[in-house]
Amino acid sequence: MEVSRTPSSGQGDSLNPASSADSRFQSAPDYGSLGPGSDISVAPPDASSVSTRRGAMVARPLLATALGVLLALLVAGVGSAHSMWSRFATSFSSVSQSDESPAPAQDFGQLDGMKPQKQAEILLELAVGESNGAVEQISSRVGRWQGKLHWDSQIASLSTAALNSNDMRVRESGVEVELAAYGLAKNSGSLDYVLKSADSPDHKQKIWALWALGLLGNRGVETGRVVDVLSFRLKDSDEDSRRWAVEGLALAGTPRSIPILLEVMHDDPSASVRELAACSLAESGMFTPEQRMSAVPQLVNYTDDSSLDAQTHAWAFQALGDITHQRLPNDSAAWRSWYESQGLEVRGQ
Repeated sequence: MEVSRTPSSGQGDSLNPASSADSRFQSAPDYGSLGPGSDISVAPPDASSVSTRRGAMVARPLLATALGVLLALLVAGVGSAHSMWSRFATSFSSVSQSDESPAPAQDFGQLDGMKPQKQAEILLELAVGESNGAVEQISSRVGRWQGKLHWDSQIASLSTAALNSNDMRVRESGVEVELAAYGLAKNSGSLDYVLKSADSPDHKQKIWALWALGLLGNRGVETGRVVDVLSFRLKDSDEDSRRWAVEGLALAGTPRSIPILLEVMHDDPSASVRELAACSLAESGMFTPEQRMSAVPQLVNYTDDSSLDAQTHAWAFQALGDITHQRLPNDSAAWRSWYESQGLEVRGQ
């Protein structure tokens, strides 16, 4: 699910639009990676070469599917994106096929003779297909892939499919491969580089950095600092920066992110940012079911909060359904009754 990539100045191969189940999703501009090495000792990439994706979903996890569309709008200067949660709620029904047959689960040894790029492609495809052992193979090999992967349409579509998986371990594999393809090691040097990129005057570089901060935070790289920085970015006057800060907080997947996203859903002046916060709480990102359930009491309060508009009420109801898997009417009293029937109490705001 990507957008046509524009090659950077020597920072990667020219890419053709990736094939996907939906022709609306082409590949996003490739902003680049840090290149070989894992300690940011290499020269920084050209600001025109970093890759990123964003997502919003309604019926099932679709993390990062609409990112390419958003970037296409940004690059083309076509105004703001429409309601991503509802408009792009389609399944990622296929992934690009490798030109080599995937290794059977019981014979991963044959991967050793392949280049790291091909190993990553095959294992991500197997992980998305829930093949036994694929996630473990990615975990054991990803450290050796640092500086040897490049971000292209194949890795982009496969990592998108992984991040859309219902299996959290597969999502984590997508994060790991994406970081390796960006050339970002899981250390403070990478974090410092990304933090500098977040201050870049180049808008595409900046929003990639907000996404990458979430990836690093999810993998335990100074997660508290990452959440602090992303939370601060929610104060930006630029609506798009706030959207990407929400994406980063959802990717970080920490308990601290939940009340922050609830506040965004309630208070942000932009409907699209409020919507993205709602879908981040509901299904996208890297939150556990228990973390999502912690948002339920406040979401119930939001369903009849007179300070919120009807659309935000609707998003609260939808998020409640997605989190709890209950199919109740859009009625605040019904949701309060159900929640209290679980032996819990919805406290006032």
